[in-house]
Amino acid sequence: LSHLPPAISHKINSHDIFLPADQTKEDICRLILRSDNFPPDFGFSFSHVIQIDISTVIFRMVGSPGLIRGVMFLFLSLSVHSHHLFQSVPVAPASQDASRAEECEGDTCSICFEPWTTAGEHRLAALRCGHLFGHMCINRWLRGQGQAAKCPQCNKKAKRSDIVLLYAPKLRALDNSEFESMKKSLEQEQSLRRKAELDSAQSRLQLQVMTNKCGQLQQQLQELMAQTGRSAAPSSSSASLAFSQLSDVSQRPDGGRTGQYSFSKAVLVSQSGGCRVLSYCEPLSCLLASQPSPHATLVPGCGVKKLSVVNVKACQYIPIHGKQIRGLAFNRQNDSLLLSASLDNTVKLTSLLTNTVVQTYNTGRPVWSCCWCLDNSNYVYAGLYNGSVLVYDTRDTSTHVQELQPLRSRCPVASLCYVPRAANSSFPCGGLIAGSLEGGCFWEQVDGTNYRPHVLPLETAGCTDIQVETESRHCLVTYRPGRSHPSLRCVLMALSRSPQQDSGQQPSCSCSPVQTFSAGSSSKLLTKNAVFRSPAGTGTLVCAGDEASNSTMVWDAGSGSLLQKLPADLPVLDISPFQVNGDHFLASLTEKMLKLYKWE
Repeated sequence: LSHLPPAISHKINSHDIFLPADQTKEDICRLILRSDNFPPDFGFSFSHVIQIDISTVIFRMVGSPGLIRGVMFLFLSLSVHSHHLFQSVPVAPASQDASRAEECEGDTCSICFEPWTTAGEHRLAALRCGHLFGHMCINRWLRGQGQAAKCPQCNKKAKRSDIVLLYAPKLRALDNSEFESMKKSLEQEQSLRRKAELDSAQSRLQLQVMTNKCGQLQQQLQELMAQTGRSAAPSSSSASLAFSQLSDVSQRPDGGRTGQYSFSKAVLVSQSGGCRVLSYCEPLSCLLASQPSPHATLVPGCGVKKLSVVNVKACQYIPIHGKQIRGLAFNRQNDSLLLSASLDNTVKLTSLLTNTVVQTYNTGRPVWSCCWCLDNSNYVYAGLYNGSVLVYDTRDTSTHVQELQPLRSRCPVASLCYVPRAANSSFPCGGLIAGSLEGGCFWEQVDGTNYRPHVLPLETAGCTDIQVETESRHCLVTYRPGRSHPSLRCVLMALSRSPQQDSGQQPSCSCSPVQTFSAGSSSKLLTKNAVFRSPAGTGTLVCAGDEASNSTMVWDAGSGSLLQKLPADLPVLDISPFQVNGDHFLASLTEKMLKLYKWE
């Protein structure tokens, strides 16, 4: 083929033979195919294809496919003029031809089947359609076809001006079929992975729902077991009776019972635990218990769980803070505004009517406690980690209006209680009691913005909580066990104010112990206790959590006697008495559960 012009050679295939024009078809057939050796019924013929010149003609063999494959011959040299020198050469199988063609396809001209060159007449060139040829070959090809010139590969119209020289030293098509296959497989795997992740998220959500449902069923089971235990109490053993209902109940002078707390209901607040403080909202008749977010992956942080005391069911979780909540408080305005303090350096006001945060104050330090000013609901207090107390005016949304610096150490303010003014009592002044681990201080509110500090005569170590009973003007101070006192102590103290001795001396405020109540020997947590008026109408009750026995202990403040020991599954962290529709209740909060007791 290398001896043929480019315009002719591209049309030649393995079935073509070359012979002088004066040779007959019969001579060619007899010579090359040796027809004497074939059966008589074998048929074949040649079709004239191209007249190269006056001396050479190309004939194409037409016949049985099997015969053609068996007697393939390559071609005859143009210089041969005698049929005796015709040669018959078998052509390689089609698979080998295809393999060779594929090998040469990337670096040979499709017109002359010669390799491209980087310079000279046969340098690499391309048409507008993108097919590659030798420059000399494609130029001759287009010139020979004239106005009807087409691309030898795709038969698209082409002209000589479409020829573009390519400056590539070597051009070879990269076989990326395996890469594309792997890429497609990767995309499929990524799609399957995303689908699996979505299914996993849905499964986790369903698991959370089922976990909550399981907790509710466990709660109902505990309630049924408690009701069964109460109904079977008369026939139960003496040990069980002593644990569920204490016989040491306060008596009237005539011998009749004044009443006691009986178990009403238990509510699961947090399946994973983490509850800390408790407060009661009187306008909405609901309890608020702090807890971590039940859906930490979707809504991280901490908030409060609303529990309606009408039907005693957990209503809704309200996200508020980013870290643990250490204090909850309501004012006396019945506006359902919840004041909360958190370790995320913020104090927030949350409307329980809309369940949204309406005001945020950045304290700059972790907040351990908070309370309202009961004489002026426009002011709130925040006890900080460094011992300071910040005073905020809710009408000023920017920053605090005053900072009360600690007089002694800079221990965290673990408790804050406000004592309202009472003109007719022995302790008429109003102010703030700030309790820390090393004692307490009463900040007397002289006027709207001025405070006078009074250091209370408390023990200098182990003070974990201070609570106030505003009517009787008493405060309950809780001490951890120590070397001199191996058990938890709750000391009831009466607030007092010394009269003014002369015009140059200010009256001083102090407190004195009235009654001491002892509990167990363990106190690892900063729990909150309660002191309040007895539901019986006379006297005062003191309630404290006992870690050693996992129970709530109820004492009579007047006699100091232990009235009841209400069992719990875990250590009691906070206690809150409240009243609904004339009935008195006591709520105790553990890390997971809330238990309600009704006064009967």
